[in-house]
Amino acid sequence: MVSAAMSGSIASGPVARGHAVSVEAVVIGGSAGSVAVLGELLPGLPADFPPVLIVVHVLPSSPNPLANLFAPRCAMRVQEAEPGAALERGSVYFAPADYHLLVEPGRRCALSIEPPVLFSRPAIDVLFESAADAYGKALVGVILTGASADGAAGLAAVAAQGGRAIVQDPGSAESKAMPSAALAAVPSARVVPLSALLAELNALEARA
Repeated sequence: MVSAAMSGSIASGPVARGHAVSVEAVVIGGSAGSVAVLGELLPGLPADFPPVLIVVHVLPSSPNPLANLFAPRCAMRVQEAEPGAALERGSVYFAPADYHLLVEPGRRCALSIEPPVLFSRPAIDVLFESAADAYGKALVGVILTGASADGAAGLAAVAAQGGRAIVQDPGSAESKAMPSAALAAVPSARVVPLSALLAELNALEARA
């Protein structure tokens, strides 16, 4: 397991200016403990924030309740992703249960029933890799608390395309496995404690 103190740059506040490309989309992945983290992040994002696509590992046998849970609490429009839906500012898209969520080259949602990745469908890697292809340097990838290595390869794909990589500090995570795996894959990722994650997201466009 990789220590956050040895990987990435640990942040207590917004990162300094320097990334010249505007943020056009944010992808977020998490597992164990991530619903509580999203409860601190999503209600604090403004109504005109870039599109946010989210994969949270949920049981495949039941509908994903997260869109309905967060919709009344957020300024952004919160919905379950549907095939062909255009990705728009001010909208949050949750992956449906038992479907991979992808971003098509035309920046629309796509769903897939391809086999699970690292025992997960939806898989974070699938979303991040497809979004990295679609958005390149204009993408931000965020890995939250979780209990698997899903998301590590996807975050590496985001970084390889020039996008920004952010990882919740494992020291503030309910489950350290996912953020630690992400830091092992992307040692240059920005490491942000839970207490500073919302400010980090809200500062993204100000830094462009």
